[in-house]
Amino acid sequence: MIRLGEKQELVIVKKVDFGVYLAVSFEDAAEHILLPVKQVPEGKKVGDRVEVFVYRDSGDRMIATVREPKLQMGQLAELTVAQVGKYGAFLDWGLEKDLLLPFREQRGRVQQGDKVLVMLYIDKSSRLCATMNVYEALRTDSPYQAEDRVHGRVYELSDNFGAFVAVDNLYSGLIPKKELCGDIQPGTDIGARVLRVREDGKLDLSVREKAYLQMDADAEKILKLLDSYEGALPFSDKAAPEVIRHETGMSKNEFKRAVGRLLKQGKVEIGEKTIRRVNS
Repeated sequence: MIRLGEKQELVIVKKVDFGVYLAVSFEDAAEHILLPVKQVPEGKKVGDRVEVFVYRDSGDRMIATVREPKLQMGQLAELTVAQVGKYGAFLDWGLEKDLLLPFREQRGRVQQGDKVLVMLYIDKSSRLCATMNVYEALRTDSPYQAEDRVHGRVYELSDNFGAFVAVDNLYSGLIPKKELCGDIQPGTDIGARVLRVREDGKLDLSVREKAYLQMDADAEKILKLLDSYEGALPFSDKAAPEVIRHETGMSKNEFKRAVGRLLKQGKVEIGEKTIRRVNS
């Protein structure tokens, strides 16, 4: 059986002016597909075997190519959006016909030039399409341990859980909601620290340093924010957590710890509704 969306070795069962027909074997020659003449390797003849990738052409006919696709069934790959059309985005995957990423399979709307992490699936019309729903395809056998540094791509945000990350575009990771900071969106490339490896093999991550290191970084961030407000923040450490998160990207506890350090260093003074920088 010829397998759509996969590389496979097929035999040349017939030669015609516009290419050769390929099948699994001569006995199965009734099921055959075309390898266009410009794709036929030099010197190949009837009976020879050729490794090809099978997809559908612009007329939705199954066709073979010797070109190397950037993605096959069962794989994950980061592809570039070539254009956005009526039914979704079209991705460059190394073949003549771009790959459709339907709107319903997107996690947030994508734009031309975006890079997206996707996998292949066959839709109900037997066409190859891409999906950004990659959670189930990510592996749970990573080599990483707690405190290792990793890189990955955020592919989905959840109000309940946090940011889902494909570590190395291969392994399943999560930045828990309480660890989120800064502007993290689907498609964001991140560097992170492994908090722990869960029993199921998935990785809990943080984009923040350990508390004693992060406090210094947060304090420096507050000083820069004070400068942008000409030396006085229009809120104090008593402000609502939502205000602090929106203005600083920190949790209320993180903000209070960093402000406390600056206060101890004599760099700020705290009022009822404001924090002022102390000029040394």
